[in-house]
Amino acid sequence: MSDQLKIAIPLTMSLGECPLWDHRHDRLHWIDIHAGRIYSWSPGDNAEPHFTEVGEPVGSLALTADGLLAATASGLWRLDRNGHNRQVAANPEWLEGTGNRFNDGRCDAQGRFWVGTLDRDETAPSAALYCWKGDNLDCHLSGLAISNGLAFSPDGAWLYHTDSPRRQVWRYPFEMQNGRPGRGEPWIDLDTLGLPGVPDGAAVDSLGRYWCALYGGAQVACFDTSGHHLFSIDLPCPHPTMLAFGGTDLRTLYVTTARQHLSPEQIAHWPYAGSLFACQVDVPGLAEPVLSD
Repeated sequence: MSDQLKIAIPLTMSLGECPLWDHRHDRLHWIDIHAGRIYSWSPGDNAEPHFTEVGEPVGSLALTADGLLAATASGLWRLDRNGHNRQVAANPEWLEGTGNRFNDGRCDAQGRFWVGTLDRDETAPSAALYCWKGDNLDCHLSGLAISNGLAFSPDGAWLYHTDSPRRQVWRYPFEMQNGRPGRGEPWIDLDTLGLPGVPDGAAVDSLGRYWCALYGGAQVACFDTSGHHLFSIDLPCPHPTMLAFGGTDLRTLYVTTARQHLSPEQIAHWPYAGSLFACQVDVPGLAEPVLSD
């Protein structure tokens, strides 16, 4: 099926997240949330990744026609290739730095950007899931602690999402035309399946299988369209955070990891925690949608 995930780029990221493959330019982008750092790397160039710093925590990214959309702590920012940054929406929960920052996010097939927040202490149900349609930020789910695991089925019929501490992934019937999720239902339950960690970032492959990083579980798990656990790929560090399918054939699985919450002794035991990992898989992923203008 695949080999064990191996180190693609050795790094010491506190909270690496949101790998995003740009199929138009064969480039991988990802972030280190706490450092406010956005990485960019072309695997075929055999060069070190380039990074920029945005001056505040950044939770997720999306592709735009001329660059990236970054969901930072304070809001949504368009970053073009010339280094010009423009805020297009404020984070309603940031509250001048005392509230919740943006976290996991991605575009749907119509180019709408879905992004959730994270409770400041990661425990209270104060976070929510929003959708940016280019003119306003609409709230669709509330009462969350850590919004995560966003993905869409290949046919656009389902929206997948998790509130990480609950150790469940929910699915919502989705109307792609108007961008509205219906009544959700529990779909994957880690307690029932006996899987470790909590569900973090995710992606769907071309067969509709849901791949999810299990933070604290040292593995990436793959589930079929019915939510059954098919297999897991182990990592040599405990905190995988999110994954993306990349490469020219979308058969390279990239996984970001974190070294936050690890003691010095644990870091010595897992020296490559916080690195970018990769392996080849048999089934390709899906090209990431571009933000609608």
